[in-house]
Amino acid sequence: MSDARRFAVVVTGLPRSGTSLVMQMLDAGGLSTLCDGARPPDPDNPRGYFEYAPVKRIATDARFAARAAGRAVKIVAPLLRHFPASPTARVLFVQRPLDEVVASQERMLARAGAGGAGDLTPDRLAAIYAVQVAEARERIADRPGWRVLAIDHGAVVRSPAPIAAAIDAFVGGGLDRAAMARAVDPSLHRQRSGSGGEWTPRLRSPIVRP
Repeated sequence: MSDARRFAVVVTGLPRSGTSLVMQMLDAGGLSTLCDGARPPDPDNPRGYFEYAPVKRIATDARFAARAAGRAVKIVAPLLRHFPASPTARVLFVQRPLDEVVASQERMLARAGAGGAGDLTPDRLAAIYAVQVAEARERIADRPGWRVLAIDHGAVVRSPAPIAAAIDAFVGGGLDRAAMARAVDPSLHRQRSGSGGEWTPRLRSPIVRP
């Protein structure tokens, strides 16, 4: 693997969109990940969340960003605006149909005994998520040193090998693409859209090369 990466690899998307899956792929491929294991695997994410606790405090303390250069870090879309412009970043933006995201979120909350997402209706929650995706897209566009690769969650599950190859090329090469593909377990895709995915807001330019 190249030691020349001077940028952070930021994995972002909505909660329950597949960001943990992409982090798993990067980890399997040999890219160092910035995570602490504080949130253990559970039935909703049996292979782990790959979270880093300081990310939750990013709005008031983003010092951890200095440690992200050359590594992958997961930052959910609503928090992306707080990530500093430096280090430069290669952003893997995971996209999933909003009905799947909402259903997965509701199932996770129900399993935890937390009830619905603040008593919001699925349609209202989907509308909020759509705004968050749009805001994250605008933030990326405002950062001239950032590049973005849109990752379709369904495509990862259906055919992980070409997605692994695209991710590897995007982050500079040197990852184990076969291991990345093997990290994908299709049986964990438990919430499936009945709408064909058209409900998901899409990035205007799916792939922006450096």
